[in-house]
Amino acid sequence: MVLLKEKKAKIIDEFKVNARDTGSAEVQIAILTERINLLGEHFKLHRKDFHSRRGLLSLVGTRRRLLNYLKKKDAKKYEDILGKLSLRK
Repeated sequence: MVLLKEKKAKIIDEFKVNARDTGSAEVQIAILTERINLLGEHFKLHRKDFHSRRGLLSLVGTRRRLLNYLKKKDAKKYEDILGKLSLRK
């Protein structure tokens, strides 16, 4: 359920805004989305894991807040990231 360094580095390279970027909203949203997807696979095997489900809901809430921030700050980037990550509004 943990992201590997190589996978995380690949996500950062794909969504970074500048050369030294590791913490912009776009990168954080992409990393959270990958973690949420991994937890989704985990729940297919472990349906009754309610402790991890609470963590999943926390990740979803954090991603939603970052998306709201990005929407207020730059609507174009918001639409782009929704398309790249295939998220629905």
